[in-house]
Amino acid sequence: MDIVVGVIVGLIVLMFLVTAHEFGHFIMARKNGVKVLEFGICFPPRMVAWVKDPKTKKWRKLPRKEWKKPQDGLIFSLNWLPIGGFCQMDGESAADTRKGTFGNASFLSKTKILFGGVAMNWLVAFIIFTVLAWTGMPEFLDNQFTITSDSRISAKPVQITSVAENSPADKAGIKNGDYIIAVDDTTVKYSSDVSEYNEAHAGQSVIYKIIRSQNSECIKNPECWNGECDRNEPLESLEIPTTLNNKESEYLLGVTMSTSQSLTYSTWSAPIVGAGLTLQLTGETFKGVAEMIGNLVSGIARQFSFNPEVREDGQEAISTVGESISGPVGIIGVLFPTFTAAGPTNLAFLTALISVSLACMNVLPIPALDGGRWLLIAVYKLFNKKLTKETEEKIVSRAMFVLLALIFIVTILDIVRIAN
Repeated sequence: MDIVVGVIVGLIVLMFLVTAHEFGHFIMARKNGVKVLEFGICFPPRMVAWVKDPKTKKWRKLPRKEWKKPQDGLIFSLNWLPIGGFCQMDGESAADTRKGTFGNASFLSKTKILFGGVAMNWLVAFIIFTVLAWTGMPEFLDNQFTITSDSRISAKPVQITSVAENSPADKAGIKNGDYIIAVDDTTVKYSSDVSEYNEAHAGQSVIYKIIRSQNSECIKNPECWNGECDRNEPLESLEIPTTLNNKESEYLLGVTMSTSQSLTYSTWSAPIVGAGLTLQLTGETFKGVAEMIGNLVSGIARQFSFNPEVREDGQEAISTVGESISGPVGIIGVLFPTFTAAGPTNLAFLTALISVSLACMNVLPIPALDGGRWLLIAVYKLFNKKLTKETEEKIVSRAMFVLLALIFIVTILDIVRIAN
C-alpha cells in the first residue's frame, strides 16, 4: 500500500513540476508577444477544455465537436495521461515569420521563452527550500548551506524500534526505545551508519553509546545528549559493550532502527537559505553530470586497452554511471515511496531537488531540450544562416530519438535494480 501511495504521489509531483516548467514558457511567451494556442495539464487524449474569447476575454467550455477546429483564443485543457503538461505556441519553428509566432520573435525574446521553464523550476525549488528553512530543513548534504548565526538545530538520534529475543543486543541490555548516538568512537547520524559499522565489524566486540529518556524535547536537543542542558527529567547515558554475530548469522545486532532526522530552523535568513541551497544543489547537479560524462568517456576509452586491468577499471567506471542514473521507474517506484513514507518534510525536499534537476537537465545543450534548442538558434544566428523548418525538425527529432533511447535504457536498468 505504501508503494502504491508513493507512486501516486510521485506522479502528482512530477506532473506539477513539468506543468510549472511549461507555465514558465507560457508566461514568457505571453509577455513577449507570442500567441499561445493551448496550455494543457497532463498529456492528451483530452478530457475537457475551455477557450478564452479574444474579444470578450471570457472563458467558455469548448464542446467536444469543436476540439479539432482551429480556435482564435487560448485553449486551456485537462488531459488524461498524468505525465506532465504542455504549452503549444503558434509557429514554434524558428523559421516561421508570421506575426505573433515564436519564429518571428527576437533572439532575446526566444531566449526568455526557452529559459522561462528553467527559471520556473528554480523558482519552485527556491520557494520550497525557503518554506522548509522556516518549518525545519532536513540535512541531506555534507556542508549543506545555512546561515549559522540564524540556525537552530533540532535533532533526533537513531532509535531502536525492536530488539530480537536472544540477539546480541538483547543479551547486552539494549532496549526497545533506546537511542544510539555513537558506536565505539564513531558518531552516527543515520540508521545506515550503524548498519555499515556493524557490517565492517561483524563478529567483533563494539561499544554502543546509548541514551534513554522519556522526555521527547530533551531527546531533540543535541546538547542534552552530553548533559550540557537544563532539564527536569534525567537523561540516562550508557556505554554498552556488545559482541556482534558473524556475517553468516541471520543478523549481526538483532535490532530494527528508525530513520533519524535532524532539522535546522531559520527565521530572517530563510529566503537566503532557500536561494543558497538552490544554487548549491545546482552546482552539485552539474558537477555530478560532469563526473558521469567523464566516467563514461574514460570507461569506453579504456575498453580499447590491451591491459586487462585497465579494461576492468573501465568497466567499473561505466558501471558507476549506470548506478548513478535513475529513470522514471526508479524515481517514481523507489524514491517517492521512500520519501513519502519518511514524511512531508522529506517529500518536499525531494520535490525541490527534482525541480532543480529538471532545470539543470533542460539547460544542457541537447537539441531536444530547451538549452539545445537555444544553442541551435544561437549558432545559426551567429553565422547569419537561416535555420529552416526541415533542418530544425531533423536535428531535434534525431536528438529526441537518442534521448528517448537513453530513457528506455535507464528504465531497463531501474527495473533490473529493483528486481534484484
